[in-house]
Amino acid sequence: MSGRVTREMEIGSGPSSRRHPQPSSHIHKVERPPQQNLLTEFQTVIKETFFHDEPLKAFRGQKGHTRFFLVLQAIFPILEWARSYNLEKFRGDLIAGLTIASLCVPQDIAYAKLANLDPQYGLYSSFVPPLIYAFMGSSRDIAIGPVAVVSLLIGTMAQNEIDPQKNALAYRRLVFTATFFAGVTQFALGFFRLGFLIDFLSHAAIVGFMAGAAITIGLQQLKGLLGITNFTKKTDIISVMHSVFGSVHHGAKKHPKLFWVSAIAPLTSVIVATFCVYITRADKEGVAIVKYIKKGINPSSAHEIYWTGDLLLKGFKIGVVVGLIALTEAIAIARTFAAVKDYNVDGNKEMVAMGTMNIVGSMTSCYVATGSFSRSAVNFMAGCNTAVANIVMSCVVLLTLELITPLFKYTPNAVLASIIIAAVFPLVDIPAAILLWKIDKFDFLACMGAFFGVVFKSVEIGLLIAVCGYILCQNPPTAVTDIDTSGIHSFEELHKTLQNRDVKLVLANPGAIVTEKLHASEFTKKIGEDMIFLTVADAIETLSPRIKELP
Repeated sequence: MSGRVTREMEIGSGPSSRRHPQPSSHIHKVERPPQQNLLTEFQTVIKETFFHDEPLKAFRGQKGHTRFFLVLQAIFPILEWARSYNLEKFRGDLIAGLTIASLCVPQDIAYAKLANLDPQYGLYSSFVPPLIYAFMGSSRDIAIGPVAVVSLLIGTMAQNEIDPQKNALAYRRLVFTATFFAGVTQFALGFFRLGFLIDFLSHAAIVGFMAGAAITIGLQQLKGLLGITNFTKKTDIISVMHSVFGSVHHGAKKHPKLFWVSAIAPLTSVIVATFCVYITRADKEGVAIVKYIKKGINPSSAHEIYWTGDLLLKGFKIGVVVGLIALTEAIAIARTFAAVKDYNVDGNKEMVAMGTMNIVGSMTSCYVATGSFSRSAVNFMAGCNTAVANIVMSCVVLLTLELITPLFKYTPNAVLASIIIAAVFPLVDIPAAILLWKIDKFDFLACMGAFFGVVFKSVEIGLLIAVCGYILCQNPPTAVTDIDTSGIHSFEELHKTLQNRDVKLVLANPGAIVTEKLHASEFTKKIGEDMIFLTVADAIETLSPRIKELP
């Protein structure tokens, strides 16, 4: 059949009352498979779990120099797509890179404050990591740099160990140590093909965790917006609101659909606000400002990482947690845009690339970087074609570090706080929570557990609830008779990918509970209600006339 022919796919899982089988003159008999010994069965499980995509297939039968080049190409995907790179693609990447740079510079300065670091460390983290990712990553659309949730997470966990105000150097060293182990964790997951471990954070749990983190981050920005000096170091809502209302009587002061509009809005706000503070010298009237951003490119920080002692173990613990969260966010972003543009993202290569950039980043004064959804969305809409957009962004950040950081001296903290609030607001996905309630009440409970754990206790507790909620809500291993929102989400991604390839998705023999949830999520409308059958034979009999009619 030609490429335009519509092909069919069948997926089945258990009994259903969806349709009655049509009479058929053919009897399909399934023969008993040959019995396998324990060793063969174990080898099959290992292959299906870790090597289902046959990663070494491309190297078989190749000569020495060809095999060497293929190895380099596997490590550095840029060697593959660079051969077809041209001026037209560069034009799109240049525009996209400049656009996301205008967004990342003010965001980086703001996110560094979330991590309890000086502003330049946010800029450092948008210079080195994106360059490394551009050579090693497989996503064309993802934009790399610090993100709000990861900044909050590493800042919260690190300050529980060391006070950043009393001992800034020790705190910074702990952050670099955590970044190093975050990179090691990510690299190990990719190298040993253990990416399935990030599935312990389900879609439902992530929705709740991200929403809770967004609320927590937004509340913490009240310090900058209201000019509060004595603010709690805790992240729960009760402590934060106590700080806000406790400061009202102590001199707290209030300071006054085109994609590129929202993309340049943060930088425009920073420029205008900085200029206004400078000409009016409002900083002398109590307006809190950035004051100082160190000029120059990233200094080496390899000597600042804790290689021994108690803080090494603490850095390891923080790094593993932060690394997993950062990886989960990045992989989700990469897969989302890959599905839209119909290309494949190699999850293991992504993990190796993320791990490498954070390992190197930890030695060049960066803290954990990952894929940013807001920047990636802008990057996508601005017309990026390849990871060169990340290189363009890095070059702009380099120029910023070398030439214009002193100009941010009078930037008011209130503007940075508003930039963070604007960035995290979309993380509160109310429609997704409503959909969880409609589809699966257990998933909704896991979502709410993660949300309230973050908001009322801490980010770590919310994360723990998210993982535990996922495990407790899983189906027994006895038969697959149910589906959760993560499974439906996977179906939606598969449907998009197949649509782009002119392939129809057909479901055969879904269970009653599965069918009910597919209807509740309106997934059946997306694939067509006539594309669900009781049996595979029923699907083939019904669809065969359509296949025969195709040219």
